[in-house]
Amino acid sequence: MVPVSLAALWLPIVLSAVIVFVASSILHMVLPYHRGDYKQLPDEGKVAAALRPSPAPGLYVIPYATHQNMKSPEVQEKYNQGPVGFVTLFPSGAPAMGKFLGLWFVYCALVSFFVAYLTGHTLAAGTPYLAVFRVVGTAAFLSYGLGNLPNGIWRGYPWANVIKDVIDGLIYGLLTAGTFGWLWPH
Repeated sequence: MVPVSLAALWLPIVLSAVIVFVASSILHMVLPYHRGDYKQLPDEGKVAAALRPSPAPGLYVIPYATHQNMKSPEVQEKYNQGPVGFVTLFPSGAPAMGKFLGLWFVYCALVSFFVAYLTGHTLAAGTPYLAVFRVVGTAAFLSYGLGNLPNGIWRGYPWANVIKDVIDGLIYGLLTAGTFGWLWPH
């Protein structure tokens, strides 16, 4: 079997990234599907005031513990009193949506690029639509969908949010698969 070159797959790479980008915008901004994903903290003003002056942007954990002191009575008491969680802080100011959307598009393009690489080395030109759909859909779902599961396992994301993200990933995988199946070289 002669691999299908990435140059022959540039159109499905770019078009699938655009389609997933548009679909994600619809899922997150038009449909009510994700509107309840985030909750407001009680006494948000007090929490914000307690975090000022803001520490550097980054990922923080509360209570903070190291492997060496995690089992100490003091740290255990902090865990028992709560709250327990992760706090992600961004730079002060309005969210940089242009930057986030740009990075999201780059991610979509990277997924499509690597899906193309994998599929181009797995399937020959002229492979039927459904065979292309199956391989591309599986690979894209692994990236877009199953990659969200560690958020529920390790980061404490509510499982309802994680399941919605997995469903989004399935939709993105199916859209990517359909695009590659449609434009697969013959």
